[in-house]
Amino acid sequence: METPSIHITFLGTGTSSGVPMIACDCDVCSSTNPKDNRLRSSILVESATTTFVIDATPDFRYQMLRAKNKKLDAVLFTHPHKDHIAGLDDVRAYNYIQKKSMEIFANAITIEALQREFYYVFTEKKYPGIPQLTIHKIENIPFTIGDIHVIPILVWHLNMPVLGYRINNFTYITDANRIDDIEKEKIRGSEIIVLNALRKEQHISHFTLTEAVALAQELQIPKAYFTHISHQLGKHELVNKELPSHMELAYDGLTILHI
Repeated sequence: METPSIHITFLGTGTSSGVPMIACDCDVCSSTNPKDNRLRSSILVESATTTFVIDATPDFRYQMLRAKNKKLDAVLFTHPHKDHIAGLDDVRAYNYIQKKSMEIFANAITIEALQREFYYVFTEKKYPGIPQLTIHKIENIPFTIGDIHVIPILVWHLNMPVLGYRINNFTYITDANRIDDIEKEKIRGSEIIVLNALRKEQHISHFTLTEAVALAQELQIPKAYFTHISHQLGKHELVNKELPSHMELAYDGLTILHI
């Protein structure tokens, strides 16, 4: 199934603490460059008829206001960590404006986390005004959201299974430090890849910048962007100068057109 042309907006490109980090006065957190200000990682995916986000971060409300978004058909989750699910309650506004339930796509462990964290949504006796959700359990097989065809890619966040996603020639992977060879084959042929690149120093559950660069080179992807960035990585402009010409750090508000 061929998907329509899509438009990607980076709603956030930061790690779980965001940048600047609370109480930190390092050079990055003190930077006056707006590209060094990073909300928690999420993207907005739009076709002519379908709009969804990948992950609903703690910054979800502000991200959607900043993007001037007026329509949202679905939320697609990667995994159950708090920095990727905490904003779900704010879909209530879309329930009210659109007068329909929000479509939620997530794997089993993420659905369990949503049921735990937002228990009031799933109780038999519901309080007025809570989010209205329609839950779709997804596995590692392709599915569609509206007119957009999505191919899940299983990656590993230490020992936690996380889903990355390929849409057309675009692949989005966050919170990973390992990808099995069979899943890499799903990525090959992409023209654009987004990978998490937390920092330069080794980390137990995230790719370093060097590891992310090496993976993009291994898969021979023509264009690579890096996201889920911490203040430890360094200033946006300085790090970009160190990267190969076809690779760059993503930043909040960056858009990719007509993928």
